[in-house]
Amino acid sequence: MEKEVIKIVLEMLEEMHPDPKCELIYGSPFQLLIATVLAAQATDRKVNEVTKELFKLYKCPEDFLELTEADLADKIKSINFYKTKAKNIMDICRVLVIKYKGQVPESREELVKLKGVGRKTANVVLSNAFDIPAIAVDTHVHRVANKIGLVETEDVLKTELELERLIPEEQWSKAHNYLVLHGRYVCNAKKPKCSQCKLASICRSHI
Repeated sequence: MEKEVIKIVLEMLEEMHPDPKCELIYGSPFQLLIATVLAAQATDRKVNEVTKELFKLYKCPEDFLELTEADLADKIKSINFYKTKAKNIMDICRVLVIKYKGQVPESREELVKLKGVGRKTANVVLSNAFDIPAIAVDTHVHRVANKIGLVETEDVLKTELELERLIPEEQWSKAHNYLVLHGRYVCNAKKPKCSQCKLASICRSHI
């Protein structure tokens, strides 16, 4: 896709989603990291319901380490794969305290070494907590980017790298949030609202 078309697509997405933000609620880079780990194969709404109470009592890695793995699992049991996530979160907290003095590292290379943290989670944290340009490719971003013709690949990593190539770096973080929100509220996987989409005229799937 030509860069001029990319520019138009981003402008249209901005018109539809003028204030794109991560919908997870957090008060620190650590809380965003934990919320994003919990959000894997779960909705942001459900995660926010759980973390609203969780983060009142447990605000940092040291606080979480006062819990047992079973305690944490019980507190997050309404979220998919809660036992695995509890195990991973406790491991993350131990590593953050021992290796990083309780702070979340600000590099993808270090973040993906943490248990249960992949590129998508790392990029969400870098982009939203540290304002470091990154494109986190979740199911919404991957699906919408392919559907509207920004990329053409079944590989999530290739989607990320191609979007980074096409989109100016200073727009990576906004572009990610545009695509996430568009996938959730307009280009829904089951019931896309094509009549409300400004991209319909150039969308590969709609034409």
